[in-house]
Amino acid sequence: MSLASQPVGRRERNKQQKLDRITAAASELFAEHGIEDVTTQQIADKADIGTGTLFLYAKSKGELLLLVQNAHYAEALQRGRADAETISDILDAVMAIVQPIVECNRAQVDNGRTYLREMVFGDPEEPRHSEALSIVAQTEEATAAVLGRREQAGADDAATMARIVTAIMFLSMAASVNAALSIDDIVRDIRAQVAVLLSR
Repeated sequence: MSLASQPVGRRERNKQQKLDRITAAASELFAEHGIEDVTTQQIADKADIGTGTLFLYAKSKGELLLLVQNAHYAEALQRGRADAETISDILDAVMAIVQPIVECNRAQVDNGRTYLREMVFGDPEEPRHSEALSIVAQTEEATAAVLGRREQAGADDAATMARIVTAIMFLSMAASVNAALSIDDIVRDIRAQVAVLLSR
């Protein structure tokens, strides 16, 4: 029997179950109250574990938010990527990737802005931060694949433009001046900027 086909042991199952409970508890509490108004004790209580155990899985509320938001972001990217594959217009296809990410990030504005801050300024060696950066890289790859459809765009140009699109998206979502804007407003702002980029 190969290692891959061996059943998962009880200890690993217990660890995964605790992680699932922590993720569910943090997700619910953050969505309901926002990251600033939730304590790690509340998350531990809701997950039915001790705070010491909680800190084995995440050392801070920031890491807990990354744990929760990474899963949402990955799902949003998957939806956007699938939608973009069915759209021939380059700008519309790029925006098909962007739209669900913006929706995910703006579901709770303060959480979304804190997530972006944690992602950018956190320790890239920490597993949750590393996972977030990996999702950003996947976003850039998906966007570069769409931009690579342009006849005049080589692979390097498409990759560079994809990084610019991602920077536009993150800055539009994170900027304090945009905190009160709706999802549609943010998407329109991003679309206008990307349209200028594509017109070059």
